[in-house]
Amino acid sequence: MSDAATPATPAPLDPLEPFERRVLGVLAEKSQTSKSADGYPMTLNSVVLGCNQKSNRDPVYDLTEDDVEETLEALAEKGLTMKQVSGRADRWKHQMYDRWGFTRAEMAVVAELLLRGPQTLGDLRGRASRMTDIADMDALKGYLNGLIARGFVVPLMPLDRRGAAVTHAFHPADEMDQVKAQHGGGTAPDPAPRGGGLATLEARLNEAFEEIAKLKEAVARLERRSGE
Repeated sequence: MSDAATPATPAPLDPLEPFERRVLGVLAEKSQTSKSADGYPMTLNSVVLGCNQKSNRDPVYDLTEDDVEETLEALAEKGLTMKQVSGRADRWKHQMYDRWGFTRAEMAVVAELLLRGPQTLGDLRGRASRMTDIADMDALKGYLNGLIARGFVVPLMPLDRRGAAVTHAFHPADEMDQVKAQHGGGTAPDPAPRGGGLATLEARLNEAFEEIAKLKEAVARLERRSGE
């Protein structure tokens, strides 16, 4: 988990289904932020809660335990997760460090892309910095250039362009084409608008709900700290 040099020629990446990306992102996120053995590796229930979290997730899901357990097993068959059998509760961890040799900063970047999909460099740095320090945009671009060269991240426009965005490389081909089109990197048309002002209002409401969820999460943290 150090920031040492990483392998330059990983095995070619296979696409991951949306639920697989969410589960893997949750495990990666928790491996970075947990401060105790009780938090990571994760129980099935904690993975479900992480997958359905309303903040720092896009899209928001409502997965069942069966959905998540089936996804964890599918990822295990691909060598990306591992179950730790325990007398109290089985726990799960990801295998990305062993599989691909990510540094801690690279893992934070990939985790955020798995959790939210394509995003601008400014948003990505702010979100990934929750897991590990990313000093500035130049540092982020350094990590991204390494990940791009090794095939884990796809730039949706040149990184030095204002508003530059990137995504992970686990999208299926047709989905990747749509992502590139939406961010100016392709020629496919955007989906038809759903009604001008109504669509704009819906987008603003979704942003407001996400901000409310973040505030609730911050209040809960403060209450836990005061209780301690």
